[in-house]
Parts: sequence; C-alpha cells; structure tokens
Amino acid sequence: MKVQMEILTIDFSQLDHDHQLSELGRACSEWGFFHLKNHRMPRPLRTGLLREAAAFFALSAESKHQVLRTEENSWGFYDRELTKNRRDWKEIFDVGRKEGTDTPQWPDQQPSLKSVVEAFFQAAEEISWVLLHAIFRSLRADFSPRRSDFLDHTSFLRLNFYPLCDDPAPSSSTTIPKLGRLGIGHHTDAGALTILLQDGNAGLQFMRDEVWHGIQGEPDDLIVNIGDVVQVYSNDRYRAPLHRVIASRSQERFSAPFFFNPSSSARYEPLPELCMDAPPRYRPVDWSEFRALRSSGDYSNVGKEVQIDNYRIV
Repeated sequence: MKVQMEILTIDFSQLDHDHQLSELGRACSEWGFFHLKNHRMPRPLRTGLLREAAAFFALSAESKHQVLRTEENSWGFYDRELTKNRRDWKEIFDVGRKEGTDTPQWPDQQPSLKSVVEAFFQAAEEISWVLLHAIFRSLRADFSPRRSDFLDHTSFLRLNFYPLCDDPAPSSSTTIPKLGRLGIGHHTDAGALTILLQDGNAGLQFMRDEVWHGIQGEPDDLIVNIGDVVQVYSNDRYRAPLHRVIASRSQERFSAPFFFNPSSSARYEPLPELCMDAPPRYRPVDWSEFRALRSSGDYSNVGKEVQIDNYRIV
C-alpha cells in the first residue's frame, strides 16, 4: 500500500540549537529520512547538475559505453544493476575519488559535466561532515574518536536516470512486486549518510510500519537518509530506512544521491557510550569487506545478498 506521509524538515542553519538537534534525533529515530532546508547549496548548482545529468543520459548508447563501469573500475556508466537479484529499471553514472583501479571517467562529448559534478560533490561532502557531527551530538556521543573513519572517505556521487517503463509495478505494490518493474528495488544504503537531489517527479518511497510511503521533495530542499553505518554506530537507536523507487510509464525521472561512506580502512562498531545499558548489537564491521560483498550483488545474481544484519549479534 502506498501512502503519502510528511517526514520532518531539519534546518541546517540551526543545528547548533538544542531544539533543532532534538528534531534531528527524532527524524533519525522515527523516520530515517528528512528534508534539509537552508543547506547553502546554490540553486544554480543543483539545477545545473540535473541539466548535465539529462544531457549525459541523452547521449548515444555508444558514447555512454565509452565510459562504462566495470568490476575493476567502479566509476562510470552502467545500465544493468541489480537490487536484491532483480534488474533495476534505471541507468546510472557514478563518480568518486581515484583509488586503486577506481578512476573517474568523463565523456568526451560533454566537457561541461566534470566541473559541475565536482562542485556538487564538494558541496555535498561539506554538508555531510556537518550532519554526521550533528547526528553524533544528537546521540550524546563524541564524534572525535570516529572522525578518522572518514578522513579518506570512499564517498561517491551517482546520477540516476529512470526511463519510461511500459510495465511499471504499481506504487501500491508489495515489497517484492508480483507484477511490473521497479526503478530500484527495496534496500538500505550501506554507508553513513545519503544526500539526495531530486527533479521533483514522484518515485521515491520508504517503508514505515510495514507500509510504503512516498516522499515528495520541496524545490529548494535536499532529502537526507541515514545508512547502515549510522545504524551500527547508534546500536539500533537510529535505523537505516528501507526504501525503493517506483518506475513510471508517464514521467522520466532524474536524481543525484551523494553517498557519504567511510574510509577503506574503517572498522566500526556500536559506540561504547551507547552500550552502557545494553550490549552491542553488532560485531565490528570492516567497511572494505562489507562494501565489497554488497557491491558484488550489483553486477550478478549472487544469491542472498550480504546485509548489515549479517553482522548482528543480538
């Protein structure tokens, strides 16, 4: 069943105030999603990124495949991604920092794409640092010992394109639809935070109380959700929300999520100050191992995908 439900709005400019910090904690504990206003990301940058995304996905298949993502290089174009072993109805273009064999690729036919993507990446990165620090404060936890988990972070920006679909699953469909296609199947995000820019067209849904709820963003807002890393740090006080994207036969859709992820060397676990009255619910998680196991399911049907619950001990 699909229901439209209003998630909380957090004022980025007021995070130093106790009331707004309390609202942030409520948003994370009750929803896992929130609108973010007064984030200081310029509108021309946001509209420019969506315009560049539309131009990229309008390139010929041959041009897009010149920057194809591979198992050796995570950055680039891809149109055969799987979620929960089912093919998504979308095309993507991923950009992250150069690390090992992962190297950003840029289409020769669109020289303007690089500068806009890099500017958005930097702006989203700055917002993520402030938000993660604030989330720790809302938990009454000290972020300082964990800052090193993100100093060489493996974050990336994804451009999403959801083409028209002749056979979309109904927005009221069950979690695994019996009929029709999904833009993206149900999942939680593996990292710490996701900063999402949307084009205004409906499609994003999240689950609460066993019901799928739609999220319709305001024009100047960003949408933020917490991921598995924050769930582990918080010892389940804050749960990463299950979400998906509905395909459409009448509207194309573009979005740009920035995934704020730990460093390759990060090893995280429930914060000690949150385990005073209850035992830790997760064993330590090696980010590189976890992310590699999650990513393997993006390319091929690996059977049951590894999830954060595989690290649960309580």
